[in-house]
Amino acid sequence: MNNQNIPAIAWRNLWRNRRRTILTLISISFGVFLAIMFTAMQDRNWSDMIDLAARLGGGHVTLQHTDYKDTPSLKKTVRGMDGLFAAAASEPTVEKVTARITGPVMLNTSAESFGASFIAFDPKSEDETTLSVLSPDALVSGSMFVEADETGIILGASLAENLNAEIGNRVVYTLTDKQGDIVSGLARLSGTIRTGAPNLDASLSLLPISAVRDIIDYESDEATQVAVFIDDQRNSSKVAENIKNKLANTGEVSVMPWNLNQPDLAAFIALKVGGTRFMAAFIGLLVAAGIFNTIFVGVMERLREFGILMAIGFSPLRLFGLVMMESLWLAMVGLIGAALITAGPYFYLESVGIDMGQLFAEQGTMDIAGVAMPTVVRVGIFAESVFYITMAAVVATLMAGLYPAWRAGTVEPVTAIKME
Repeated sequence: MNNQNIPAIAWRNLWRNRRRTILTLISISFGVFLAIMFTAMQDRNWSDMIDLAARLGGGHVTLQHTDYKDTPSLKKTVRGMDGLFAAAASEPTVEKVTARITGPVMLNTSAESFGASFIAFDPKSEDETTLSVLSPDALVSGSMFVEADETGIILGASLAENLNAEIGNRVVYTLTDKQGDIVSGLARLSGTIRTGAPNLDASLSLLPISAVRDIIDYESDEATQVAVFIDDQRNSSKVAENIKNKLANTGEVSVMPWNLNQPDLAAFIALKVGGTRFMAAFIGLLVAAGIFNTIFVGVMERLREFGILMAIGFSPLRLFGLVMMESLWLAMVGLIGAALITAGPYFYLESVGIDMGQLFAEQGTMDIAGVAMPTVVRVGIFAESVFYITMAAVVATLMAGLYPAWRAGTVEPVTAIKME
């Protein structure tokens, strides 16, 4: 009997007990389906959340003073924007680089006073791809800035309500300048925004960067941070390391990927990713147990047959290979089945998604570490995730077949032939 016949024999052996094989294939397909859908939700939603956090914070990679993270202060600045921009923009995956000034501010109107945070930016160098609150959907009333030296201010919708401020009202903002002295600026409310994160809506203000520089005595090439945006957030650490190497002799400039700059969000995502992986491993273990049962029972039912095969010249290695080939067939057909049952739900959830808005009807949305979670859940899986799930399914199936295959290869021909 030629080795080339082993795959055909293994295929026929699988269908001796058609019901058992079909049930096993269903368990493999459904297990892979669950792993892909859980992973796809995780890949898409966490990636979107990281991108949103980057657009609300300091980018996927942030360049700032080495002491700024531990002791945030408007005294801690970076200068030489041309050099910093050039170092960041030289990375092929970098899409945009922009300078910002951020910090705490006290806002006063004729009616109320509230503490808040501010982001000062250049309207000509930023849009909704770098600062999510610039999206037309985020604007509740009024208008956005057009020039960097305007004298307006934009407030979160809840913050404007707390200040009892309406469009055109005067708002006095007080902050500390570069020397640590208290200074104030006067602006008129240009617009109000709603980010989707209640905490931000009650604490965020936007200011034109040139107007803020004049008030706090910054030079034209000075800011508290340089935000770097890349095409894939998974490359943040690599890009940060490359930029850091280019700026090694620059001085007091720290280069940080988003996960170090926003550790609360990174910890939350890591916890959720770990939970999903544990769930996928548990599902895989259950599926592997089912596969083992199918193969082992099939082997035990054919011990007499294996004894006859060994008596006519089959080697233990070929019997081992025969059973392992059956395991491989199960894995291959199970993966094909998984692809068929996954395709429809996946493409629907990728394009349409599930609207979870009713769950957040009372509060409008939910935020994590100041970043709004999307109310429409969609999926989108990374190519490497598909590869890992596929390999895990194949390996689990082959591992489940190891002991039954070894048992088949150790059959004693005389004893097995006498079995009824």
